[in-house]
Order: sequence, then structure tokens, then C-alpha cells
Amino acid sequence: MPGGLVLSKKYLILIAVLLLSVFSKGQDSIVVSLWKNGAPGFETKSKEPEQAKEWWVKNINNPSLTIFLPPAAIANGTAVIICPGGGFTNLVFDAEGIAAAKYLNGIGVTAFVLKYRLFREPNSPYKEENAKQDIFRAMRLVRSMAHDYQVDTARIGVMGFSAGGEVAGWVSYHYEDKNFVTPDATDLLPARPAFQVLVYPGPLAVPARVSPTAPPTFLLAANDDACCSEPLVQLLQMHRKANVPVEMHLYAKGNHAFNMGSRSALNSIHSWPQRLTDWLTDNNWLVKK
Repeated sequence: MPGGLVLSKKYLILIAVLLLSVFSKGQDSIVVSLWKNGAPGFETKSKEPEQAKEWWVKNINNPSLTIFLPPAAIANGTAVIICPGGGFTNLVFDAEGIAAAKYLNGIGVTAFVLKYRLFREPNSPYKEENAKQDIFRAMRLVRSMAHDYQVDTARIGVMGFSAGGEVAGWVSYHYEDKNFVTPDATDLLPARPAFQVLVYPGPLAVPARVSPTAPPTFLLAANDDACCSEPLVQLLQMHRKANVPVEMHLYAKGNHAFNMGSRSALNSIHSWPQRLTDWLTDNNWLVKK
């Protein structure tokens, strides 16, 4: 009996440790599928596992939002949907998703990291329109869940890196489009972001024109980025013509894919997130309501 009692205690301790681990992880992030039964028209693929290794995630067949909550003491009601880059062949989920979410959490912002479908991945069954459906659904879904996460529906922005900047730009510049297949109550909600943050966005982010009702925009890239500095200049000019508030930071060096800047030896790139914090502060997005 004593031996059995000791064994039981060991099991109890093990169970307690496991429960604590699960609980802690759950508090760190929450994953919500964009559609309960899978993406419309591709429901049978929703159970196919993702592929992940080191810095990338691929084979996304069940688009989702990973939710990161800020400490309750500093939460301010603003939320941002983050779209990692990866050229639509993969997602740079850690450096351009989780790292951005953690930074935003640190300034009181609730973060939703989007896993969208990749239409340039080899043998992908998806098209550009499917990635558009994912970001539009994400915006509407966050709006529908706003009360659950103490988010102000008037303060939901979008942020994108590289190809993710193209995804963010699609919903920011074309938010009046429907971009759904079989609509439900969530799809009837508005898709317009309150603001957008585009970090070295790809050329697909550039619309034919910027509407005067487009959201206020923060633009950032390096001038030596052969891919994605020109879209910044184009967007700046279009925003100015449309009289839409815009702030642009075009650094001399930094090239492409410097993520949140933590690995860069350049002071300007290393500290670029502070420029974003300044912009959010100056525009009252970090004021607690």
C-alpha cells in the first residue's frame, strides 16, 4: 500500500505538470479556424497536416488565426491581423508572425496571426482568389469575435510583410469586395481595416488607385530592396493624391526580409519597430478605451 501511494503521488505530480504546461500554452496563444468545417470548396482538405520546419510553415489547407493576447493590465482594445510573408510558397510564421505578435502584445495590442493559403506552392490547388478569401474572412471573423477578446471593432488593423503585405493591401484597398463563396453571418460584416502596416510589401499590394476612404497607412522598407522598395514609393504617391494619411520610412540599407529587425546589425533596421510604436501612439491607437 505505501508503495502504491507513492506511485500515485508521482502520477499526480506528473499530471499536474502536464496540465500546467497545456494551460500555459493555451494562455500564450489560441488557434481558431477561419471556417468551422474548412475552407469553402476545399472542406475535404481541412484535415491534411501542415508542414513546418525551422522558420517556415507550408501546406496550409485549413486557414486559421493564431491569437496572442497582451497582458490584461496594458491591453488597450486595439487589434492587428498579421500576415507573414513567404512569396506564397511558405509562411515565415515565426519571424514575421509570432515575433510581430509578441511585439504588439508588449504595447497592449491583441494580435491575430493569419495562416493563409499558398497559391504558388508546388502542386497547390489554390489560386490568388483563395488567399483573398482568407484575409477577408479573417477581418470579418475578428470583428465577430471582438467582444470575446475585449477588442474594439473600430480599432482592428492589418499588418503584412512582403507577400503578406500584398495580402494586407488586398483587404485595405478593396475592402468593399465580397470575396466569399458561400456566405454566412460572419461574411456579412464589414471588412475594412481601421489602419494598415505594410513592411516591404510586394507589387501585388499596389492597386490601380487608392480610394479617399482607404485606411491610414504606415509604410516601411529599405531602398536597396530590389523587390519591394518601388511599391512603397508608388503607394506613397497614390496616398498623397487621394489625401489618405500615410507615413513612410525608406531606409538606405537593409535589403529584404529583415523581419522585426532583431537580427540586423544596422541600427535603423534594428530599431524600426519603435517607429511603428510612435506612429500608433501619435494616431491614438494605443490609448486604452
